[in-house]
Amino acid sequence: MDLLNFKNKKVRVLYPLLLLVIPLIGICITEEINWSPFDFIIMGVLILSVSIGINFTLSKTKNLKNRIIYIGILGLLFLLVWAELAVGIFGSPFAGN
Repeated sequence: MDLLNFKNKKVRVLYPLLLLVIPLIGICITEEINWSPFDFIIMGVLILSVSIGINFTLSKTKNLKNRIIYIGILGLLFLLVWAELAVGIFGSPFAGN
C-alpha cells in the first residue's frame, strides 16, 4: 500500500494527524510547550474527527455553497472545542487551565 497515494481515501483521512508533529518538535525545542501524551491523544481524536467530517461532507454534498457552509461549521466547532480545552472560554468541566 502506497501511503503517498492521494487516491486512497481511507489513508488520506489520516494525513491531518501529521500536524501533531509541530507540537512534538516544539516540546523538543522549548520548555514552554508542555503537552502530555494525553494531550496528543485528545488532539489526535479532535483532528481525526474533523478530517472524517470534512471528507464525509465532500463526498455527500454536491452543491458548493452547502459544502462551504458545512465545512465552515465544522471548522468553527473545531476551534471552539480547541479553545475550550486549551483555556476554558466557557468554563465547562473539561476546560483547560
